[in-house]
Amino acid sequence: MDRLKNYEQHIDNAIDWFWNIVPDLVLAIIIFIVGLWLIRMINKLVRRFFDKKDYDETLETFLQSFISISLKVILFVLVVTQLGVKTSSLVAMIGAAGLAIGLALQGSLANFAGGILILFFKPFKVGDFISAQGVDGTVKEISIFNTKLNTFGNQLAIVPNGQLSNGNIVNYSAENLRRDKFEVGIGYGSNIKKAKDILLQICAENDKILKDPAPEVYVGELADSSVNLSLRFWATNEDFWSAHFYVVEQTKLRFDDAGIEIPFPQRVVYQMDD
Repeated sequence: MDRLKNYEQHIDNAIDWFWNIVPDLVLAIIIFIVGLWLIRMINKLVRRFFDKKDYDETLETFLQSFISISLKVILFVLVVTQLGVKTSSLVAMIGAAGLAIGLALQGSLANFAGGILILFFKPFKVGDFISAQGVDGTVKEISIFNTKLNTFGNQLAIVPNGQLSNGNIVNYSAENLRRDKFEVGIGYGSNIKKAKDILLQICAENDKILKDPAPEVYVGELADSSVNLSLRFWATNEDFWSAHFYVVEQTKLRFDDAGIEIPFPQRVVYQMDD
């Protein structure tokens, strides 16, 4: 009989606890449902805002996800608090979990912070040709943790954003125009003025080389075995490499026709008589 009375007492206590928690449970469910609806409405407003603004697509996606996750975390805290969990205990638990995760993912967090800096300050964008961390390539994708580059040989290079945000970056696509510096050596016995005229004529005949600013040729160095000429000309980013290779090829062909020597290392082998 005593055991039966104990069971009945436990059942009565459970029923009392249930009826005591029902109001809080119902209110928590209402907060949860209304909160999800509000989050959806806020997300729609955020999307409409970004649709009207010309922001980077990657930045828009990241901010939308960040806002949505943050609102859901706040909703979770409100619901759990309504069910009777003390806020101080919940905050302490979240803080401890955050510290443990932060220590375990220290490198990833650095890349995450670097990704945010890149998205906000925009040292480069998708489609730019950059040189960074020993890699040259066209930016294919900017994500939160890394940046993907297509190299000249069409290989995919993945560079962590933490290193990109803290290192040197050369953005070749940042400006519409680009200047080339082509150097070629001629023999000391060759006519310098004639060689300079040929180089300028090559530039004048190529439509992809800009005439303003005008190409220039200087004697850059009197080296040990050659007089080094420095040709500088401007071209658009789209035409830069085709103009560069045209100048290289035409210089060799026309110097040969004009009898202008381009010195190169030579080795003389003598045979000793027995």
